Amino acid sequence: MDFGKAILKVVLFLAPLFFSIVILTNISHADFYSYLDENGVRNYTNIPPIDAERYKLKWRAKKAQNTFAKLSRIRKYSKSYEKEILIAAKRYDVDPDLVKAVIKVESNFNSSLISRRGAIGIMQLMPNTADYYDVANPFNPIDNIDGGIKYLKKLMEMFSGDLKLALAAYNAGENAVIKHGFRIPPYDETINYVEKVLMHYNNLKGSVDITTSQ
Repeated sequence: MDFGKAILKVVLFLAPLFFSIVILTNISHADFYSYLDENGVRNYTNIPPIDAERYKLKWRAKKAQNTFAKLSRIRKYSKSYEKEILIAAKRYDVDPDLVKAVIKVESNFNSSLISRRGAIGIMQLMPNTADYYDVANPFNPIDNIDGGIKYLKKLMEMFSGDLKLALAAYNAGENAVIKHGFRIPPYDETINYVEKVLMHYNNLKGSVDITTSQ
């Protein structure tokens, strides 16, 4: 094969990937907007509005999540928000190790994370949940942790201290748990979520070597 043609093929193959990376890494923030629909129900979107008068900027993240980034799943736990977690966990009488386990699975301690479903921040609160628990800015880790722990506490009380059901509800919603007869909903994502949080919770309690790769 002609050497020049071979080089050209490589360039053409890599060009789309290169431009995708450039576009993604140039994103400096992510905005969330709120608006009232025709029924008076408040909705949220991260899609820039066309009808600007109808929408109101609700939150802005300092950083956008790079879609090429993969969350680390090794058994290491960030100390970045140790104080904030301990204060809020004590305030609502929730085990701080449980909070850390939830954060590990939800965001791996990334306070700027936005999920495909629109969950925001370190404890991955949906916008409606953030509003309900008076979270001023879900991209602020202190606000997010406070709201997430309040929500987790409510779920623990709702399901009479059943940790598995509370975690399932945190992932799939309390209505899904109730709908399935107060059992973990038969969703692969939710089943795996509960197992992962419990695994990290046990790790943090010292029952498993936390230096081993997951």
